Amino acid sequence: MEAIKNYISEHKERFISELIDLLKMPSVSADTAFTQDVLDTADAVKKALTEAGCDAVEICETDGYPIVYGEKIINSDLPTVLVYGHYDVQPADPINLWTSPPFEPVIKKTDKHPEGAIFARGACDDKGQMYMHVKAMEYMVKTNQLPCNVKFMIEGEEEVGSSNLAIFVANNKEKLANDIILISDTGMIANDVPSITTGLRGLSYVEVEVTGPNRDLHSGLYGGAVANPINILTKMIASLHDENNHITIPGFYDKVEELSKEERAEMAKAPFSLENYKDALDIDAVYGENGYTTNERNSIRPTLDVNGIWGGYTGEGAKTVIASKAFAKISMRLVPNQDWKEITELFKKHFESIAPEGAKVLVKPHHGGQGYVTPINTIGYQAASKAYETTFGKKPIPQRSGGSIPIVALFEKELNSKTILMGFGLDSDAIHSPNEHFGVWNYLKGIETIPYFYKYYTELFKK
Repeated sequence: MEAIKNYISEHKERFISELIDLLKMPSVSADTAFTQDVLDTADAVKKALTEAGCDAVEICETDGYPIVYGEKIINSDLPTVLVYGHYDVQPADPINLWTSPPFEPVIKKTDKHPEGAIFARGACDDKGQMYMHVKAMEYMVKTNQLPCNVKFMIEGEEEVGSSNLAIFVANNKEKLANDIILISDTGMIANDVPSITTGLRGLSYVEVEVTGPNRDLHSGLYGGAVANPINILTKMIASLHDENNHITIPGFYDKVEELSKEERAEMAKAPFSLENYKDALDIDAVYGENGYTTNERNSIRPTLDVNGIWGGYTGEGAKTVIASKAFAKISMRLVPNQDWKEITELFKKHFESIAPEGAKVLVKPHHGGQGYVTPINTIGYQAASKAYETTFGKKPIPQRSGGSIPIVALFEKELNSKTILMGFGLDSDAIHSPNEHFGVWNYLKGIETIPYFYKYYTELFKK
């Protein structure tokens, strides 16, 4: 395995070039204008898996975008690792806030990435991290050091809810049978503080629509006499939190797990500078639910946030109208034990109930998923920890994440498999934001670390 550093050094430029080519493909699953680009990206992933050494690779059609499946089975007596990732990306909007075009990757130095980072939509989420596994596979196959069986399942709808993946998994349990699932779609604390994600929040995503009059009205002739949907919507949204930033939906917290003082104390041991956190975001104060720290608010507590709001005239200049409709998109991050479908229904019932007379409310559920906590006493976690320790020189810290990967809970339910989350991105990598990037060092470090997971997992499996 020591030869891996030499292999990475020898092929470094090719590894970077291949990722850049993948990042040039605007595989935005949320926008039908990019349909062909998403399909072309699936073909590119298939080609990459084939060249990396998979014996069987196929494009699996769904009612949406296809899933790329690949495998290399070397011995049925050996364990099987299923690698999951996604090739679709978030929309790049707002384009004008990017310092370079989102689908024209460039390498630039940053404070957190002095060796350079690749700036492009999907660089960290998830093309860069997914492609680490492809190149790690290449190394293990080319050097005859693959210690176990490997399967890949790379989907194209993660950013829009993975609804067709759930159907695919349910219908292909034998094809996807495995002993452990490996995912790199999370991050770590810092380049010198490795960490393994042990918990994910669930998600409920809805869109709301408030309708007042049957058409846009002159704000002078009708202002003050009829319900203004924008005014009403903003009041309704504001009422969803109380003065302590506690969510006011009845029943919302009924199943929320309260961590013990001991568990919260363990979490608090992770390195964290509140001042650096504020400086990085250019804010002078943090904000959130009373009684919890910043790291607790964004990991072990549920949240409700408006992701977009619009209505009326938003063009240049003035147009004095009372809009007929107002809209908002709202996401709720959930903690383990909160069922996303139940929370969606609680939101719908409450939001409709607080609408005043003169306005009609429509709640449209979009997608969601369950939260997930993985134990740290499994051989999968132990193998991942040892892999990080080998390449980083120190044990990783177990850390709960505020993000959501809804299909992780689904995998455990349908495939009866635990998931290990080996992320190599940083919080500063701006995923879902303009100027998303992924450190070159992190990309190559992932390629170096992943083969050790296979090695140690197989050794522990055999014991």
